Amino acid sequence: MINNTDHPPVKFGKTGVLIVNLGTPDSTSWLDIRKYLKEFLSDKRVIEVNPILWQIILNIFILNLRPSKTAKAYKEIWMKEENISPLLFYTKKQAEKISKSISQENLIIDFAMRYGNPSIKSKIFKMHEEGCENLIVLPLYPQYAAATTATVCDEVYRTLMKMRWQPSLKIIPHYESDPLYIEALVNSINRKMEEIKWKPDLILASYHGIPKKIF
Repeated sequence: MINNTDHPPVKFGKTGVLIVNLGTPDSTSWLDIRKYLKEFLSDKRVIEVNPILWQIILNIFILNLRPSKTAKAYKEIWMKEENISPLLFYTKKQAEKISKSISQENLIIDFAMRYGNPSIKSKIFKMHEEGCENLIVLPLYPQYAAATTATVCDEVYRTLMKMRWQPSLKIIPHYESDPLYIEALVNSINRKMEEIKWKPDLILASYHGIPKKIF
């Protein structure tokens, strides 16, 4: 006869929501910047050229010359007290605020970076250990592009392909036209308008563009 009390506890029945941002180096050191750039620029979704030729260019020229320039730029914005990049700081805060606003016992909200740390792989493993049987992945790119949303999908699939555990999976593809997202942008602008003591004549919004072939 099997005694159920001897069985180790099994965590199950939870839903994990993973918000994913682009990425950040671990520090402003030359080696950390180089490591980050190598992962980012080795992605075939980001650089769509002959992979053999590109690896030669990348490893001989770019990864020896560009880290110093990139490190200088990061040092200008690096949050010295927290010792992290602004992107990591605010993505973490975003996950925390979402978690507080929709706090539920069986809902776990966390964040990851597509390139750098914390990695998508590490957070999916963590959610598995916490008993998440449902996984929702939200790339923090409102509009779809192969070099952004699709590469997040690639990394999620690569991670799950190496795991015995397979959750119910949903990846949010894009949401730039969703009424709730547009309403959130409007509310954000209105709140800012209430804070300032002058009225602007014009509000100019700009967006990060991409070539058609990348889309």
